[in-house]
Amino acid sequence: MEIILLERIERLGQMGDVVNVKNGYARNYLLPQKKALRKTKDNMAFFEAKRKEYEAHNLQLKAEAEDLAKKMEGLSVVIIRQAAETGQLYGSVTVRDICEAVRDSGYKIERRQIDLNQPFKNLGIFDVRLALHPDVAQTIRVNIARSEEEAKRSFKKKAEKAAKEEAPVVEIQETTVAE
Repeated sequence: MEIILLERIERLGQMGDVVNVKNGYARNYLLPQKKALRKTKDNMAFFEAKRKEYEAHNLQLKAEAEDLAKKMEGLSVVIIRQAAETGQLYGSVTVRDICEAVRDSGYKIERRQIDLNQPFKNLGIFDVRLALHPDVAQTIRVNIARSEEEAKRSFKKKAEKAAKEEAPVVEIQETTVAE
């Protein structure tokens, strides 16, 4: 099905592009979400008439996303879960859990903005990508721990490890003594 994109969509195209997508993707996602229009003469004329409005609205959304990304820079959230001695969780940490933790930190995001391929099933510190806008993404750090104390210790260990890795490397040159 040929459609006209009303906004930029990752891995698909820019605003105003006419692209060919599968019928189900268009009918079930793009058209109901008002992200695209079917390609017809009337819709092409409608889009060209409203193009300036769509571009202005998109720029406004992008500016808001950039502001939020600046505020979220360096954000790390802690999620407390029960786990076995080996560090494997008795459940998993999903997009919903991460979204709640970020909202508890005072930021307004939606679950669909969290880019997570599969849920976390182990304790540890993980980087999670947030797609705030098709052109704006931010990475946050998620610490999954058994308790608040453990979370603080794991952040300290991670910071110490990073400091060691950034320490300058001193090269020792071997000299020979003439006999």
